[in-house]
Amino acid sequence: MKTLLLTQKDVEKVLTPSVANDTVEKAFRAYGMRQGEMPAKIYLYFPRGDLRSMPAYLHGEGFDIAGVKCVTVHPQNQVINLPSVMAVVILNDPETGYPLAIMDGTYLTCIRTGAAGAIAAKFLSRKNSEIAGFIGCGAQARSQLSCLLEVRDIRRIKIWQFPGDKACARAFRQWAKAAYPIEAVISSNIDDVTLNADIVVTSTPSRVALVNRVSPGTHINAIGADAPNKQEISPDILKKAKVVIDDWAQASHSGEINVPLKQKLISKKNINASLGDIVAGKKKGRTSNEEITLFDATGLAIQDIACTYEVYKALKNKRGIKSIKLF
Repeated sequence: MKTLLLTQKDVEKVLTPSVANDTVEKAFRAYGMRQGEMPAKIYLYFPRGDLRSMPAYLHGEGFDIAGVKCVTVHPQNQVINLPSVMAVVILNDPETGYPLAIMDGTYLTCIRTGAAGAIAAKFLSRKNSEIAGFIGCGAQARSQLSCLLEVRDIRRIKIWQFPGDKACARAFRQWAKAAYPIEAVISSNIDDVTLNADIVVTSTPSRVALVNRVSPGTHINAIGADAPNKQEISPDILKKAKVVIDDWAQASHSGEINVPLKQKLISKKNINASLGDIVAGKKKGRTSNEEITLFDATGLAIQDIACTYEVYKALKNKRGIKSIKLF
């Protein structure tokens, strides 16, 4: 047997926003039906970043596959022209353990995270949502918008300009207007971005609460908090929102809820459901137009392995794909 070696360009050809959304939704449904095994991600900390190991095994919703992603997060990498997040995924046959593929996980991580936000919005935001506010305007904001547009008819986006960083907001606005027929505006006032928005997406590395005000009926995709002590949303919002997590072990350790849990401002009773349970039909999503909903996304290995498998299936018989014999 041979092991496929797949580059970022290979992955990009398969994992369009539409394909990523469908794949991630199936992965969450399988997880909600208890058809997946996934220990919480493991962290190794370095002076300037960290390494995370993320294994998973899916055995439902058309999946019978396992694997592990190795991902590094170094926020300062932009100054040396490297991505802040880099990853490699190894896909394994559960029956023999053989490594079926080794592939780029950097783009895959970005698009599957965008897809998770889109699926959360599909089940938790108002169906007529048209305005989205973005707190954070880097690569993940682009992925979130691309995937979100597959499930909601977003016509206007509002972009927060972080103090002292005009370039990022302008680049995101320029990209969005060129890529999609939508209106895009920039504001340095964060309340202007979060108020009167149907959906608010946060994707920053903040360690202090940034979002303090949202309007009734808003859905929030809290994406940025993915390590201990990170937070983007005021605990006051969490206390009155319907909070949906991707996984309790990860969210309580390193998600948006991790800081207010440690400070005893909220408890497990404040958590309404996991997204997998909602997608599987075990719990309800949005139940009124006025309720505030929040998805706490930490990023799950089931998303990675599901998307990796989709790429493998699409390319395993294609000509020109590199492979090696390991054993």
